[in-house]
Amino acid sequence: MKISQHRIQEAAQKDSPNHGGTLNPDTIVIHYTAGPSAESAVNTMMDPDRKVSAHLVVDFDGSITQLLPFNAIAWHAGKSSHNGRDGLNKYSIGIEIVNAGRLLKSGTVYKSWFGRKYSVEDVIYAYHRNEEKPAYWHSYEEAQITAVEEICSLLTAEYSIKHILGHEEISPGRKINPGPAFPLDKMRNRVLNSAGRDEDDAAEELQQPKKGIVTASKLNIRSGPNASREKVARALNKGSEVKILKKSNGWYYVSVDVEGWVSSDYIQES
Repeated sequence: MKISQHRIQEAAQKDSPNHGGTLNPDTIVIHYTAGPSAESAVNTMMDPDRKVSAHLVVDFDGSITQLLPFNAIAWHAGKSSHNGRDGLNKYSIGIEIVNAGRLLKSGTVYKSWFGRKYSVEDVIYAYHRNEEKPAYWHSYEEAQITAVEEICSLLTAEYSIKHILGHEEISPGRKINPGPAFPLDKMRNRVLNSAGRDEDDAAEELQQPKKGIVTASKLNIRSGPNASREKVARALNKGSEVKILKKSNGWYYVSVDVEGWVSSDYIQES
């Protein structure tokens, strides 16, 4: 992906009327849409009566819609604070990921607030960083997480981003997104700490290979331990068994029919 005139060239482009003044970003804020589709999220943020917006919407398949250039203030953070600064709209790029968020269990199915039902394969049961009891959450697609990490890496290089935060971290008690289904801590560590580092050389080779099971519906195999590296084979299916040979900053070098790097977020060691 490339940025030109404060827009991602590969993204579908829209022009939301909901924006403020000029933005000089040093922060990225990650959200989920709490809705059924990218179309519904885009429509909401294009509506001048709703007075909300973000810079990007990332769909289930990783495709991107851009609603504002990165030098325009979007209205995504609301009442917020971080490191002594209030009103994070003035400092941040907002990324919305299509995801239903918290789910309620009803029998053998899980329901969103808007009534859509999800099967157990689309759900995780986990603790939110700001809550004391576990809950059910809609899982993110691997394509979404890969796209968001690539976007964050791109923005960090372009705008010297210093902070990657969840809405839940800048508005605790008011917001709960992106929630525990999104590997925020691991992703920002990889993005913010990878500059100038040869990740392949930094890999830790295991003395004894370990077995792992793929937990994502589809998991891409890449040529290096980074979401921007090219895919080297067809994606692995959920339940596939892999042999883990190396570890590097949130990635595993695995052997199946081929060898390559996969995100450790979607491998359960067995």
